[in-house]
Amino acid sequence: MGGMMSRLNAWMKGEDGSGGSDSSRRIQWRIFWVGLVVRLLYITLAHTYRIRLFQDHFQFGWEVGRIARAVATGYGYSDPFTGHTGPTAWCPPLYTLLLAGVFKVFGVYSATSAWVIFAIDSVFSAATASAIYEIALRCYRSQGTGRSVALWSGWLWALYPAAMQYAVHWVWDMTLTTFLFTWVLVLALRVRGIGEEDASRPRSTTIRWAVFGVLWGLICLSNSTLILFLPICGVWMLLGAAKQRGQLAPAVGQAVLAGVIFLACMAPWVWRNWTVMHAFIPTRSNLGAEMYQSVQPEHQGFPWGTTVSYFEATPNFKSYKKLGEVAYVKQQGDLADAYIRTHHRWFAELFVKRIYFFWFGVPHPVEKSLFVEVMRELNYGFLSLSGLLGLAVSIRRRVPGVWLFAWAFAVLPFAYYLITVQARFRHPLEPLIAIFSVFLFQSAEKGRVWSFRAALVRSDPKGTSGK
Repeated sequence: MGGMMSRLNAWMKGEDGSGGSDSSRRIQWRIFWVGLVVRLLYITLAHTYRIRLFQDHFQFGWEVGRIARAVATGYGYSDPFTGHTGPTAWCPPLYTLLLAGVFKVFGVYSATSAWVIFAIDSVFSAATASAIYEIALRCYRSQGTGRSVALWSGWLWALYPAAMQYAVHWVWDMTLTTFLFTWVLVLALRVRGIGEEDASRPRSTTIRWAVFGVLWGLICLSNSTLILFLPICGVWMLLGAAKQRGQLAPAVGQAVLAGVIFLACMAPWVWRNWTVMHAFIPTRSNLGAEMYQSVQPEHQGFPWGTTVSYFEATPNFKSYKKLGEVAYVKQQGDLADAYIRTHHRWFAELFVKRIYFFWFGVPHPVEKSLFVEVMRELNYGFLSLSGLLGLAVSIRRRVPGVWLFAWAFAVLPFAYYLITVQARFRHPLEPLIAIFSVFLFQSAEKGRVWSFRAALVRSDPKGTSGK
């Protein structure tokens, strides 16, 4: 048994039988395949693809599932709630059209479609582990712990149940968005040359900037909230070129190309909304409705979501269907603005409360077990705390690239503080939380060893106690 465990440990570390080591790319593929197999086995054995029939399969993707059904059945990009209500831009199109394609091939709201979409999400989730490995390896190589932090972080993401929950339980965009965002961070590190073993290799290349534009276009079509980070990431990449003689001007040109590609990715969706919805909607149309629901006193700052009021018999649904989506959302937005102007203190309280919810756990109704709910919130809050502390230690030790990640922690949650918070909104930051948590505990362990040894030397400088 001991020999088997040793061989397994060596395999996970990428060490071959002769004591050498495989390339980082080979280790990344191992992490990816193990993570994918674990997820597929869980989906199959735990029957997560059997989604409840509640409200005509509404939990099968919620609004995304409804729109995907409409697309797959010939009604076009429409009907985000119940019945036929006409064209919509309530949800971004990328994941919605992916689900519509699955419905078209494997059946609308079928168990097979659920298994397939979960399998696709699992590919995105497992591939995120490979990106995590590269980020950690590049950033902590200068600290002498790059390989160790990379291995632990990558395998943690591949095997830790909380990291895979959105891939195997939720029909939504979280795993796709997180996959795209994490690889954008990898690309940014490559452009800056952070962690490069060969300093002579080209950094800021036209291909990399072009891929940067494509990735950000896809991110915006998946979860537009992350767009707040785009200018920060782009400027950070350009600053790297500014430090290299004669490289800033070419990099600016490449950045402009990335911007053109990004706009080209967005253009079909914006044009569709202009011609079909008769309004300029760059990403999605539901902001006003979300804002109004978020400030209602009965919600008490808890993000129960806006969709609970959009079933056929409710006044909200009737108003939505009568006015049409654009007019309805505008009406709701005006009501939200009026409410906020007369309830400044209430809005400020909600803002502070949502900051806490984002990082330390959104309360759930306690239906089954208070113990389970407490443990869930403790786990959620613990990961946030360890990630934030790991970020602080990384800043103190001047880890390369850490300020880019610090900006991500500061900027990405801001829109949620203003409107609503759910646990899934933290998911794009969770790859970084995993890396920083691993670094934190490895640093703490080394610190304890160093302090113990130093104490021994101070108390017995001649080493006589060991004789």
